[in-house]
Amino acid sequence: MSTFVLVHGSWHDGSAWNAVIQHLEAKGHQALAPTIAGHGKGVNKNVNHAQCTQSIVDYIVEKDLTDIVLLGHSFGGSIIAKVAEAIRDRIRRLIFFNAFVLNDGESLKDNIPPDTQALFDKLARESDDNTITMPFEIWREAFLNDADLDLAKSSYAQLSPEPYQPFIDKLDLKQFYSLPIPKSYLYCTVDNVLPQREGGWHPKMSSRLGLFRLVQMPGSHEVMFSNPISLAENIIVAGRD
Repeated sequence: MSTFVLVHGSWHDGSAWNAVIQHLEAKGHQALAPTIAGHGKGVNKNVNHAQCTQSIVDYIVEKDLTDIVLLGHSFGGSIIAKVAEAIRDRIRRLIFFNAFVLNDGESLKDNIPPDTQALFDKLARESDDNTITMPFEIWREAFLNDADLDLAKSSYAQLSPEPYQPFIDKLDLKQFYSLPIPKSYLYCTVDNVLPQREGGWHPKMSSRLGLFRLVQMPGSHEVMFSNPISLAENIIVAGRD
């Protein structure tokens, strides 16, 4: 049985994984879902990417977790890459789940379409704490396009404003690209958050990993809400030895 550490994406906290964790545990696995620093409701949003990464490193070390399968969703892909640099000996495999795989020296902002960059810049400027609030229309049409309106609304209520600084921090990833840790890319095929005409999550992001295991399933970017059972089953496949 495996120990999965599930790292959420932007606008989320660890509770996004609750239903997935139930199904992983029902299969006999251990699954944990820390909340990244600066994420969740009612917390200080003044964090950078390094602080976000350190919060996950600290969580894993404080719980003395070893031989883990470390999964990052979306923004979380950039987190697990830096976590792997810090504590490589504790990680058995990395799973990038519809996740950003940044080139050395890039930021997340460098990897999103120009119109989205402009929107995020505007939302961050208009906020009073340099955060981005997810517009419901984008959540409904691009992020959770495989769910009905009621689920879109209930899941949207769980979101909180996203710190913008981690989006614009440039990351040194030279060490990450030298690591021998096995990697998987778990790809939901109807995810429309990144333009599919440009390669989207796969193959544009996934191909940057070099040698990797590809696991595909139907579903949107937020399939942890719309189909947590199937997601849990595919996480197990992506994480197996």
